[in-house]
Amino acid sequence: MKWMIASDIHGAAGFCGQMLEAFREEKADRLLLLGDLLYHGPRNSLPEGYDPKKVIALLNGAKEKIFCVRGNCEAEVDQMVLEFPVLADFCLLEAAGHLVFAAHGHHHNLENPPSLGSGDVLLHGHTHVPAKTGRDGWWYVNPGSVSLPKEGSARGYMTLEKGVFTWKTLEGQAYDSLALS
Repeated sequence: MKWMIASDIHGAAGFCGQMLEAFREEKADRLLLLGDLLYHGPRNSLPEGYDPKKVIALLNGAKEKIFCVRGNCEAEVDQMVLEFPVLADFCLLEAAGHLVFAAHGHHHNLENPPSLGSGDVLLHGHTHVPAKTGRDGWWYVNPGSVSLPKEGSARGYMTLEKGVFTWKTLEGQAYDSLALS
């Protein structure tokens, strides 16, 4: 199974549309969103093309392919307008025999990791910065942000297929990878 993983859309309709186009081009089976879908949040400026209602329509159009975890900007009202679950604090995936603990990153992160075994993965967004860091025998990975990248990073996402995470720009250019073994 091929997953596309993205985070931190923050209501930016144009970038959400580009992300969904990348999802179609990737021919991924599922799209895992790591939260902060509709609202820009009090610490961020309005992203270019801010239009949460359009983001709602775009994401609902792909609802049968989307899984999502709750970000720090999600609220119960978001669940009322989105037609797929958005309020789970985390989800668990398996990749190459390892646990992938997916969360937004505001609760479970490098400072407060879940219990992970050797080769397991903590996957989260929240920082808006792509990351790949080994720590105490496990990995921390972050796809960065679809709409509000930070620290000079590009707008992007990642894929997970056959135990390999691949980081890509929103235009689909691969620039890093991590193979789980």
